[in-house]
Amino acid sequence: MTISGSSLLMDNETSCLPCTPEEEKQIINKLSNIAESNLKEGDLYFVISNRWFKEWQEYVKQHNGDFPVDECSTHSLHANGALPKKVDRPGKIDNSFLILNEDGVEGGDLQLKRTLEEGHDYVLVHQEVWKKLYSWYKGGPAIPRKLISQGFLHKTFIVEVYPLSLQVLDARDNKKFSICMSKKSSVQELYNKVAKIVGLHEENIGIWDFFNKRKNSLLFVSDKTLEEVNLQMDQDILFEVQLDASIHFGSGMDSTGNRLALVPIESSRLPVTIAAGPAMSNGYSLPTDMVDGSDSLSTISKGDFGGLAGLQNLGNTCFMNSAIQCLVHTPPLVEYFLQDYSHEINKHNPIGMHGELAIAFGDLLRKLWSFGQASIAPRAFKGKLARFAPQFSGYNQHDSHELLAFLLDGLHEDLNRVKSKPYFETRDGNGRPDEEVAGECWDNHKARNDSIIVDICQGQYKSTLVCPVCSKVSVTFDPFMYLSLPLPSTVKRSMTVTVFSSDGAALPMPYTVTVLKHGFCKDLFQAVSTACCLKSDESLLLAEVYGHRIYRYFENPFEPLSMIKDAEHIAAYKLPKNHKGLTKLEIIHRSKEKYTSNVLDSGVRTLLGAPLVSCLPEDATTGADIQNAVRLMLSPLLKTKADCPLIQIYSSKESVFGSHSPQSELTKESMDKMDTDQEANGKISFHLSLTDERGSSCSALENEFCIRQGQFFRVLLDWTDSEHDLYDISYLKDLPEVQRFTAKKTRPEATSLFSCLEAFLKEEPLGPDDMWYCPNCKEHRQATKKLDLWRLPEILVVHLKRFSYNRYLKDKLDTFVNFPICNLDLSKYIKSNFAAAQSHIYELYAISNHSGGLGGGHYTAYVKLVEGNRWYDFDDANVHSISEDDIRTRAAYVLFYRRVKVESQEDRGEQSEAH
Repeated sequence: MTISGSSLLMDNETSCLPCTPEEEKQIINKLSNIAESNLKEGDLYFVISNRWFKEWQEYVKQHNGDFPVDECSTHSLHANGALPKKVDRPGKIDNSFLILNEDGVEGGDLQLKRTLEEGHDYVLVHQEVWKKLYSWYKGGPAIPRKLISQGFLHKTFIVEVYPLSLQVLDARDNKKFSICMSKKSSVQELYNKVAKIVGLHEENIGIWDFFNKRKNSLLFVSDKTLEEVNLQMDQDILFEVQLDASIHFGSGMDSTGNRLALVPIESSRLPVTIAAGPAMSNGYSLPTDMVDGSDSLSTISKGDFGGLAGLQNLGNTCFMNSAIQCLVHTPPLVEYFLQDYSHEINKHNPIGMHGELAIAFGDLLRKLWSFGQASIAPRAFKGKLARFAPQFSGYNQHDSHELLAFLLDGLHEDLNRVKSKPYFETRDGNGRPDEEVAGECWDNHKARNDSIIVDICQGQYKSTLVCPVCSKVSVTFDPFMYLSLPLPSTVKRSMTVTVFSSDGAALPMPYTVTVLKHGFCKDLFQAVSTACCLKSDESLLLAEVYGHRIYRYFENPFEPLSMIKDAEHIAAYKLPKNHKGLTKLEIIHRSKEKYTSNVLDSGVRTLLGAPLVSCLPEDATTGADIQNAVRLMLSPLLKTKADCPLIQIYSSKESVFGSHSPQSELTKESMDKMDTDQEANGKISFHLSLTDERGSSCSALENEFCIRQGQFFRVLLDWTDSEHDLYDISYLKDLPEVQRFTAKKTRPEATSLFSCLEAFLKEEPLGPDDMWYCPNCKEHRQATKKLDLWRLPEILVVHLKRFSYNRYLKDKLDTFVNFPICNLDLSKYIKSNFAAAQSHIYELYAISNHSGGLGGGHYTAYVKLVEGNRWYDFDDANVHSISEDDIRTRAAYVLFYRRVKVESQEDRGEQSEAH
């Protein structure tokens, strides 16, 4: 359906503009809020150029609204500290650069370029918002997109920015044209659209799934969605015109009303499917590509070259292919899914997927082990994945580890042998032996969770929390499916931070410290604290200074240092240790000179120097106390007698001036004397004005101004000739940059897997977002946490945490991790006594690799076929052998190990007696 901008205008709507930009902002906000509170499937959203939308946001001063804005647009000041110039009203809406083809496709739909990113290239606005913006600005073209629901257990709404694009091939003359439809459209709607385009009745055409240029199945007219019949982006479909009047293609019936035989998807060449007919004996409906003539989930054998089949890339599905190849080459899973597992499918599990995920995975595994070396298109499996895990739908790149986590958990729930889960109340250890508590926790876990996945993939670790206040110790034993190990950083970085004293004790002083490049703000805080000899009753407040203002405070100790760029300016303010409960004062310096431009002819005063931050004493109550705090902070900047005649005039017996030191101080009496002239007219000695974060409003600060404790004040300090005569502001100018990275390794050897494991197991404090509720203190505490391995599984999955994400930055670590291929011995890390009877030696059998960067990376898998004792590189559909010497790379992302059975002394004794 083509929707023009003009057709979406209300009949009685005029194109007159609101009086002010503020009115536009309010109208759009109101329409957005109404739309977001009444979402329903089928609602229309419109794609708008982010470039144009940012201009509109700047125009209405909506920098912190609900729509994404580039980080650079949030700066409220120019580099010279002046307020930004007036923003002109944007022109017509221009979406032209988003369009792949202005002519669109058959049916008039417009296709978008495939590389666009929401928030960077475009934003999405509700239909009502689009109508209003179009009435004001015109332009276009209009790009409508439907709101669809995703998910099985938990429904979520998403805007289908990229509808399904299909290539329609006419069997009569092999001509091809493109159509776009929602993946939630029905097959009936597909027939209607194709029939309308070719000028035929839908009863006279038949449409085939023509994936890979091969007739896979005839699509019957039904309410099934295009997603349910496994049609993929950009794939071919073939339509044929009816030749026999007795056959009705679309309905699947002949003239007598009998249903025609189905043409199976992925024609069943080999006995790899798991059901005889359209339904299994236990009631599970199966797709036609699972029908082969057997009566049940019969046991099958591996075919020649079994396990060497590749998986075709269906559009950025290399992450899925990599994860699947690792799982389908896990020996216990291969053995399990090649046998009859129908009796273990749990279709009544409320948090499972009715067994459908397990069936789809089992069917795919059987094909991969029976089809020889031919590649397979995992369309049916991808369809199930999109249904049950909508986060993996579409054709964007995803994380293979996140998919693995979902698959392992989903397979467990679909195959859980426990049909009715008992309830167990969590009991604290209360001094009982760890072995007793751990055994009880594991038994309770197994009573609720019992599947092949638990049997082979789940282990147990011990978690110890210690309260930093009362020293309460809490010990729990929890199951794990995989180990996510951090990569210890060996690269260091030099960072320069300028330290300011809030009590006037010292001049601003830059300190250059060395921290881990991939460390956190807490590391920088500790390094600067040590460098500046921070006292026990002091604390540091880190901040970024931009345009002579505080741009942001670094209050989260676990914020990555990678967020701080080389050219930024970082300040650290010495405050009392208990500053969080005190009234804070931020001082911004303003020059008497004015900044002028063609837009602001009258000019505004420019900002200068670095801002200062202090805390007011608890007994501060008036504006006069703020003036005193300003005077105290500026005292280190006082000039000497020789440099400043005013100091000679205002000095008294109690004043102490260093004849050569710029850190000279004035006593309270002399300061009071200096205030006399200016206090005569009711003003404090400095020209101070209260302002907001943007500096867009100012009001003079009077002596009688009332202060309430716990508030945050921003004050503009106007530097007149008097201030310049008294103080040397040069100490507040030209803050040094953070500087550049310096790559220095703490040790020459590569990071080892054991180093990663030890970093995972080391004791460390919880983050501020993971505070622990102490039952003794009855409060949330930042406890210390220590993990220990207690029980290891047969299959050990190790995830190397190469990716880090936060609201500002995405990053990937390319650190080389030296991991054992054979004889990975974890015995020394196991803390339980009963586990001594088990082997803790593992050998590697699969690797999920990620090469390249975050945006354009690629996933592959290295897999060892145990039967042939050879390694293979699975790169989507391409499979070739690889030397074991070449499998250790910087791309290693998820490692798969299996336990090696070690003969006991008793077994070896029995064998020797037999000989």
